Amino acid sequence: MTDTLEIDRKDAGGDGQIMTDRLEDLHAWFLREVLPLEAVLTQYLRNNWRNRADVADLLQDIYVHVYDAARTQRPKSTKSFVFMTARNLLVDRVRRDKIIPLEAVEDLDALGVAADAPGPEAQSVAREELRRVQAALEQIPARSREAFVLYHVENLSRREVAARMNISENTVGWYLKTGLEEIADLLFGEPHTKRAKP
Repeated sequence: MTDTLEIDRKDAGGDGQIMTDRLEDLHAWFLREVLPLEAVLTQYLRNNWRNRADVADLLQDIYVHVYDAARTQRPKSTKSFVFMTARNLLVDRVRRDKIIPLEAVEDLDALGVAADAPGPEAQSVAREELRRVQAALEQIPARSREAFVLYHVENLSRREVAARMNISENTVGWYLKTGLEEIADLLFGEPHTKRAKP
């Protein structure tokens, strides 16, 4: 940042002292308001970006964007501005890469990135696979199927499944395991040793 200060002093001409004072004030603001957010910002980037090796570079890019924007106008809420900048940078990176890995972000709709629709052949294959899974699911015992659907389709926790089915969490685990094994047997023909119910 000292290079920036030197360049601006030279370009300022007669108003060099005013520009120097502004930049020093900006620099002090950055040290006081932005840098203390580094730990939480780093954690945010680690949680929302697929490649942890990129985090240091992303952090520096965010700092550059924030510093440059604050030259024109300082944000009212520094923390909100920094995290909005971080989010926008991640969105730009995903768009630029034209790769939308599921682990990059939790909510793809929040990105505003249009996902490419699968072609007719891929849709047909996916529908056929779904039919096979559904047929296998219908062939497993009712209680295993109920636990499987509540846990894997309705996204309930094991505790919630146990409460809904009026059974213990261990029994839910058993139903999920045996249900998955039976579905695998039906889909892939690899029989598993049957275990007694707990």
